[in-house]
Amino acid sequence: MTFCIISHVLHTEKNHSFFAYSPYVNEMNIWLQYADKLIIVAPLEHYKLNAIHASYKHHNIEFCEAKKFNTLSLKAIFHSLIALPSNSWKIYKAMKASDHIHLRCPGNMGLLGCMVQILFPKKKKSAKYAGNWDPKAKQPLSYRFQKWILSNTFLTKNMRVLVYGHWKNQSKNILPFFTATYNEKEKIDVVPRVLQNTLQFIFVGSLTKGKQPLYAVQLIQKLKEDGHKVKLSLFGQGKEREALRKSICANRLEATISLEENLDREALKAKYQTSHFLILPSKSEGWPKVVAEAMFWGCVPIATKVSCIPTMLDFGNRGLLLSEDINQDATQLAALCSNQTDYNAKAKAAIDWSRNYTLDRFESEIKKIIQS
Repeated sequence: MTFCIISHVLHTEKNHSFFAYSPYVNEMNIWLQYADKLIIVAPLEHYKLNAIHASYKHHNIEFCEAKKFNTLSLKAIFHSLIALPSNSWKIYKAMKASDHIHLRCPGNMGLLGCMVQILFPKKKKSAKYAGNWDPKAKQPLSYRFQKWILSNTFLTKNMRVLVYGHWKNQSKNILPFFTATYNEKEKIDVVPRVLQNTLQFIFVGSLTKGKQPLYAVQLIQKLKEDGHKVKLSLFGQGKEREALRKSICANRLEATISLEENLDREALKAKYQTSHFLILPSKSEGWPKVVAEAMFWGCVPIATKVSCIPTMLDFGNRGLLLSEDINQDATQLAALCSNQTDYNAKAKAAIDWSRNYTLDRFESEIKKIIQS
């Protein structure tokens, strides 16, 4: 079987291997167990590898470099129009040469893929919509357009669309799904955290405005000012790193809040196992892996009410849902920090729920899609 991936994810090549963002690549490697050949249509650029990158595990890869494009400015729109014919042609040729077409959405390449796949109604197809599928969510027009095409069973035939969360009134090709990080064999006992001394908080993710790491900083600052012993470590890189550093310095929080580098899988797992809380005040998510990962190890998540997060947290029974009002959020968090019984109950509920979603089960579900 020739398997084709259409993706906006930025790739790089080193020693004849192709690398990209590790959660995405590790997931794709599970799909690729059933492929004899892989065709990738995606942007390619030389960049420095670090702990968040991984390589495709496949012996027969054909990489078709797509031109990067976006619609964030008039100049970018102009360049996008120039790149459109070339990228569309590359996607068409890759789809024609493949037995299974896989789209990664939402994204600019996914948008083109959504339109070109209409020309292949008999080909077997799947799409992973990694963003917020909530029909009521306020999203860019391009995102809504992708969702419309994917849901339209007249235009999109022979496709399973994997989405996060269960939503009402969906077309028959929409399949509620999940993602996973850990195996069944990793279900070891968790040492309960005691709410004494300094409470450890972590933020894991890109340091961008969309993830709102500054809100995490402000929340910890508020707790500290109210007399709580807390410490926050932010693990990640991004454009907001310098602004965060300045905020930490300006408020003399260097002893309380630290900016750290990205961690590999095992180092991050160790942090989940020893931290009391994970903070993710993100504006938009699909299925936030860091939330499910933290829950797997009894690190209680504190997150915003976007996408399927309220369901993941059982509307507050498996963590705390942020209102994004700093005083209100600090009050409810302080109450939890002083209630060991409630904290233990949330941590246990989080563990029990998240351990239903293992890589073993994920692989089993992917196999059903591939072989159906």
